[in-house]
Amino acid sequence: MKEVLNDLFDYGLKIYQDPNYFKFSLDSILLSEYVKITKKTKNILDLCTGNAAIPLILSTKTNALIDAFEIQEYIYSLGKKSVFYNNLDNQINLINDNVCNISNYINKKYDIITCNPPYFKADEDSNININMGKAIARHEIYISLEKIFELASNYLDNKGELYLVHRVNRLDEIIILANKYNINVKNIELIKTKENNKPYIVLVRCVKNSRLGIKINNEKNIDGLITYKNIFKEEL
Repeated sequence: MKEVLNDLFDYGLKIYQDPNYFKFSLDSILLSEYVKITKKTKNILDLCTGNAAIPLILSTKTNALIDAFEIQEYIYSLGKKSVFYNNLDNQINLINDNVCNISNYINKKYDIITCNPPYFKADEDSNININMGKAIARHEIYISLEKIFELASNYLDNKGELYLVHRVNRLDEIIILANKYNINVKNIELIKTKENNKPYIVLVRCVKNSRLGIKINNEKNIDGLITYKNIFKEEL
């Protein structure tokens, strides 16, 4: 175990990480910035929180209470240390368990649910990392995309919003599952790393009990952020 304390991008916060595990990523920053929070937002739930980068960033945008689930005990412990270090333990509540067991802890509805989930299916064709910590973060070993929508359907308030970051090649599944669980996709934003590249990341906003109809935002080119990411990638 090799813990390091890093700046959390430029948010004025610190975050504990381990170079041998997944660190907070550009995806987490993009998702956090994509979330639209209003004065009416009182409760937020973050699924698959990792070392709590998303709750930490969201805390700079709102005073809403934030619950977050992380299944891996060590990664959870890093998130817990970061929350205490930044004096956010009265706002951010981290829970060390599979979010599929949420009913053991939570009996309320949320205004917003966020999720940066495992991107890849876990099947016979999967190239699963031998590092189990990384494998759990990358592959749907303990939670599936459909389970995320099922949980969101159960724990979002009426007109509550689900914000998701994922790979573009799974967008069709996202739309199908959103319709199945009546959390219809309302906005899509495609992300590419360079002007001439095809988008490979998608940000999705869904609203529970909403009408059908999707607005596709302009593609976002994050070439500048990627340059910054490459700089701090070696530091982490």
